Amino acid sequence: MTINEIKEALKGQDTIAFKLPDGTLVPNHFHVTEVGKVHKDFIDCGGTRRSEIVANFQLWSANDYDHRLHPEKLVNIIELSQKVLGLENEEIEVEYQGETIGKYGLDFDGTNFKLVTKTTDCLAKDKCGVEIKEDIKNLAVLTTNNNCAPGSGCC
Repeated sequence: MTINEIKEALKGQDTIAFKLPDGTLVPNHFHVTEVGKVHKDFIDCGGTRRSEIVANFQLWSANDYDHRLHPEKLVNIIELSQKVLGLENEEIEVEYQGETIGKYGLDFDGTNFKLVTKTTDCLAKDKCGVEIKEDIKNLAVLTTNNNCAPGSGCC
């Protein structure tokens, strides 16, 4: 989810709820303690220099049980962050502490913002010897070879 997408989703909400990957909700008295711009420069295992920028939201739950962050307040925080930090429409990464600090992607199901697990991947498979599997078949090749003719039962 990008900055523009979260601002649009917040417009139609009366409350804000974040759901963890296991389906439980972040306590509704959470705070967004940071909205940041994270710029990461790195070299992948194939020696290619890369760069990425994400907007980082940090969620924190304290024992302030009366606190509720309202959608319009979060939009104001995001817009101030865009102005001060030069954020544009970056992807959002969310930090939330369970047993350790987890980093999540963000999605929206129409009611709740969902923290989605992130995975790692090799960015230089062609250079470091990792086998690349292609799962997607070209339909033109399949039909040309008569491997998937209509009525053959293959699809």
